[in-house]
Amino acid sequence: MAAEPIDGWLTAERRTAATAGEWLREGRRVAAALLVEIEGSAPLHAGAMMLMAEDGAIEGSITGGCVEAAVVGEARAIFAGSAARIVTYGISDGLAGSVGLTCGGTVRVFVHELSGEAAEIELIARTEVAAGRPVGIATLLDGPRAGGKLALIDGVPVGELGGTELLRHSVARDLEGMLRHGRSAVRRYGSDGATLGAEVAVHIHSFAPAPQMLIFGAVDFSAALARAASLLGYEVTVCDRRAPFLETARFRRVAKTLPAWPEEAFAGTALTARDAVLVFTHDPKFDEPAVIGALATEAGYIGALGSRKTTADRHRRLLEAGVEAAELDRIHAPCGLDIGSTTPEEVAISVLAEVIAERSGRGGSPLRHGSVPIHAHVPEPA
Repeated sequence: MAAEPIDGWLTAERRTAATAGEWLREGRRVAAALLVEIEGSAPLHAGAMMLMAEDGAIEGSITGGCVEAAVVGEARAIFAGSAARIVTYGISDGLAGSVGLTCGGTVRVFVHELSGEAAEIELIARTEVAAGRPVGIATLLDGPRAGGKLALIDGVPVGELGGTELLRHSVARDLEGMLRHGRSAVRRYGSDGATLGAEVAVHIHSFAPAPQMLIFGAVDFSAALARAASLLGYEVTVCDRRAPFLETARFRRVAKTLPAWPEEAFAGTALTARDAVLVFTHDPKFDEPAVIGALATEAGYIGALGSRKTTADRHRRLLEAGVEAAELDRIHAPCGLDIGSTTPEEVAISVLAEVIAERSGRGGSPLRHGSVPIHAHVPEPA
């Protein structure tokens, strides 16, 4: 059963995409500021976009407020006839004090007008993004045709980008690969468009499908977790063989519901490192098949709720069922970070905190006791 819509289903990217489509359909002049590169620490990830209409309307953010006022000035210059360009803000920049970049990092922002073919491609692509479909958008950052676009929609390249046919071919191939893995980054190519070279820069932004979270057990903890996870952009499914337990508003408002046994839930389901499986059933005939099914996937996070005694008993039964001892290390059980949580809502925060920490490779310790950058940005592979 499909979830009833709530505000949390719309991520910031989808809201910005929906606004871009709306403004372009209305025929308004629109400038876009695209966060293309980060050195050190910054509040938002590369790929963040801020839109500015000529009439002064603004949507989105690129640094959470640090440099937005300065970028608005760049947009006004674009509307007045200036060429698209990359502007740099950072602690080492002379503008740092005036624009207020206090995070200790450097950001590079590409400011350009969405017009002509680029506007048409953005309109098509952002409409797909707003609908939640996977899309890749490449933006040319260099040369007289800077701002040119190439989108990958349903596996088909749309647009000319600007430059050589080889460049378009090379970028289309990278779009496909990066969208598959949900990665965004600046790629550099030779002046002829070959992949070996660094004369031409192109930003590739992947709007990958929402990560999936599969929760087993229609209990209070599942309802709280489903709601919180949906606010983070997860597509949540709550699975329980007992259909009457699922058919309540508390689940339908925030998740898809699936009345099925664990083996049925995993059939035909492909989970990746971006996805998570949580087992909240407290019933061996449900939770053991659920854990075994999760271990057979590539899910990046597998968690099971329960006391330490429950966890030890479950591990013993899993070993007896043929699960390798090394595989048990993939199971976060008892799941969650030790924050003293007791209520279902507090437990949901504890579990989601561990999911985020696992995804980002962090330990989940207090920030005041750490020394690494708060906003870590993992370099993309070459």
